[in-house]
Amino acid sequence: MALALTACVSGEGTDGGAGGGDGSVPLRLDWAYYNPESLVIREQGWLEEELADQDVTVSWLQSLGSNKANENLRAGAVDFGSTAGTPALLARANGTELRTVSVYSQPEWSALVVPAGSDIASVADLAGRQIAATKGTDPYFFLLQALREAGLDASDVSIVNLQHPDGKTALERGQVDAWAGLDPYTAQTELEAGSRLLYRNLDFNSYGFLNVAEDFLDAHPDLVQTVVDTYERARAWILDHPTEAVGILAEAAGISTEVAERQLLDRTRLDISPVPGDEQRVVLERVAPLLVAERQVADEETVAEALDTLFAPEFATAAADR
Repeated sequence: MALALTACVSGEGTDGGAGGGDGSVPLRLDWAYYNPESLVIREQGWLEEELADQDVTVSWLQSLGSNKANENLRAGAVDFGSTAGTPALLARANGTELRTVSVYSQPEWSALVVPAGSDIASVADLAGRQIAATKGTDPYFFLLQALREAGLDASDVSIVNLQHPDGKTALERGQVDAWAGLDPYTAQTELEAGSRLLYRNLDFNSYGFLNVAEDFLDAHPDLVQTVVDTYERARAWILDHPTEAVGILAEAAGISTEVAERQLLDRTRLDISPVPGDEQRVVLERVAPLLVAERQVADEETVAEALDTLFAPEFATAAADR
């Protein structure tokens, strides 16, 4: 809850709201512990520097999970939101007018976690148990895929809908039997509380997507390109300065260097193409039937249309060619 309160204060203090009261164009972005490029760009002030001679006001709002990033995009609180791939697809299928303009990471940020001393030995053992998860986020869909693989579904367990930091707290207090975790909270409970990763599967993690509100993309394609270019600058900087990047993550998230290293250096791939395309589509095509079966979307046609129109790869293609 302390983290949640911090997030609210941070958002209120840095978000420009509707912005542009002086006639300037507001450029509103989110930042998140699970999006390392956003942390670096915000810390270094690169966008403010790049746009200093333009009539643009840059502001930042924290996202605690993909669900919150999508909520902020739907509400018009941000123009750019950081999500995992599956929540981006789900949001578009359910009417949020967003487009994915860049892929910022291939992380293993989701896993199923049990507390120290738990007798749970497999996903099948979760039948009848309470599991904390943040609905609408990659760990939630990771959980659904893991259950299905084990011959279970959501009706075989009791899912407790909690934001990521609250899910970690509930796990450590023994209020739930397992948690569909997200880094850095997963690494933190693993290293500091002795929690155990019950199930890992990189293939069940979707990529990190940078999404933009479609009306903003249509109105300001030049600013979209500037943001995507800056993301590529941040990606290269992190790869060249891993120690400094770990420090930025540790300070922003209020975590130890060891926890930050596990998240950023051990479980996050940044040396990937930023262009959304076939690799990401394969992952989302695998998840799409699950979204239909779990009634997360209206029907197969709706999710197929959303997938066909989700990517706007031209910005990342141009950035990668620079």
